[in-house]
Amino acid sequence: MNFDVIVVGGGPSGLMASIAAASHGATTLLIDKGDKLGRKLGISGGGRCNVTNAKEIDELIRNIPGNGRFLHSSLANFSNRDIIAFFENLGIKLKEEDRGRMFPVSDKAKTVVEALVRKAKSSGVIIRINEPVAGLLIDEQRVQGIRLRSGERVQGSCVIVATGGKSVPHTGSTGDAYPWAEAAGHTVTELYPTEVPLLSREAFIQSKELQGLSLREVVVTVWNPKGKSVVQHDGDLLFTHFGLSGPTALKCSQFVVKIMKQFEVSLVKLTIDLYPGKTVEQLYKESLELSGREPKKAIKNILKGMLSERLIPIVLKKSGLNGDTTYDNIPKQPWLEMAALLKSFPINVSGTLSIEEAFVTGGGVNLKEIEPKTMHSKRTGGLFFCGEVLDIHGYTGGYNITAAFTTGYTAGKSAAEMRHLLND
Repeated sequence: MNFDVIVVGGGPSGLMASIAAASHGATTLLIDKGDKLGRKLGISGGGRCNVTNAKEIDELIRNIPGNGRFLHSSLANFSNRDIIAFFENLGIKLKEEDRGRMFPVSDKAKTVVEALVRKAKSSGVIIRINEPVAGLLIDEQRVQGIRLRSGERVQGSCVIVATGGKSVPHTGSTGDAYPWAEAAGHTVTELYPTEVPLLSREAFIQSKELQGLSLREVVVTVWNPKGKSVVQHDGDLLFTHFGLSGPTALKCSQFVVKIMKQFEVSLVKLTIDLYPGKTVEQLYKESLELSGREPKKAIKNILKGMLSERLIPIVLKKSGLNGDTTYDNIPKQPWLEMAALLKSFPINVSGTLSIEEAFVTGGGVNLKEIEPKTMHSKRTGGLFFCGEVLDIHGYTGGYNITAAFTTGYTAGKSAAEMRHLLND
C-alpha cells in the first residue's frame, strides 16, 4: 500500500502528527519499533502525564530556552489552549496545578496514552508496532517512503520523523533518526543532556551527609568563570549521593553544560539562596535576636530554628564558627559571614549525569533547515520533523510535551495538505 503520510515514532509528537494527518484526509501509517505506543508519555510527569502548561504563549516560550521562539508559528496552528481543548474533547478532564501545569484529573498517564491511541485508530490511522525502521527512501531530493530493518520498503508521499532524542532510551528514544536526517542533507547540532541531575565532588556531597535533604522554595544561581550570573531559578532542590536533583537543579543543568563547553572548565559554581525573601542584614539581625532569647544555649542548637539540622555543621564550618559558642561570645564578623552564606551557599558542580539519564535531549536537527510554519524540510521534499528530534528543548513542567504536540500537529496537518498538492 502506498500511504499519503508515514509517521515514524509513536511518542507524543508522532501520535499527534498521525491524528492530524488522518483528520485532514490523508491515508496515514504510524509505525514504531517498540511493542506499544506512547512509552515515554506513559512515564511523564511522574506517571501522571503533564499534558501541557496553561501559561500565556510568551511566558510558555520563555520556559523553552532551547529555541522556543521557533515555535511561534506552530503554536499559532495548535496552541496550549488547543491542546487542552483537544484532550477535553476526547473525554480527558484536566486540572491546573502549580506553575500552570496541566494534568488529567485521573492522575494517570495511561488514560492520556489510551485516548490518543483510540483517537488515532478512530481517525483511520493504520498502526504497526515492533517494526524498526532502517532509514528513509529518498530519490532526487524527495522522500519516497521508508525502509524497514526487515528489508521491506513502504512507499509514502510524505514521511514525518518523530522518533525523539537520546534521553530515556528504555522508552525507545535512542537517536535513530539523526543519521537519517544527515542522509537527507540535514545537519544535527551537538547533542547534550538537559533537565538532568548535577554532579558534585564537594566533601559534604561525597560524604553523603546531606543525601536526601530537600530544600523548599530556594533560589539557585549559576555563575560563569567571570563571576557573572548566567541564570537564576527558584523552586525545590534535592541533595543526592552524587550531587543535586529536583526541579531547580534540572532547570540549571543545561546552563552548566554550556558554561563548561564555552569556557572549557571542569567546575561550575552554583549558589543557593536559602532565604530569597530576606536580606543578609535581616538574617544577621534575626539570627542574633534568636540567640539572644536563649543566651546560654549553644548556637548549633539555636540554628535549628532556622536551618535543617544537617546543614548546620557545614554552615558553621564555612563561617568559621564554633557550634558550642553561646550568645555572649558570638564573634560579629563570622556571624555576618554566616548570614551571607545563607543567602549565597556555594556548591561547585562538575557536570551532569549522561544524556541517557536526562529527561530531555538538547541539540538535534538544525532548525535553520526546517520550515517553522509546516515542519517541512528545506533539504528534502515531502520530509517533515517534529518533537524532540528537533533542536528544541524546554524546562520540565509541560513545556517539552507542548513542543511535541504543537510541532506534531503542524507536521501532520502540513503533510496532509502537501499530499493534496501532489495529487492535484
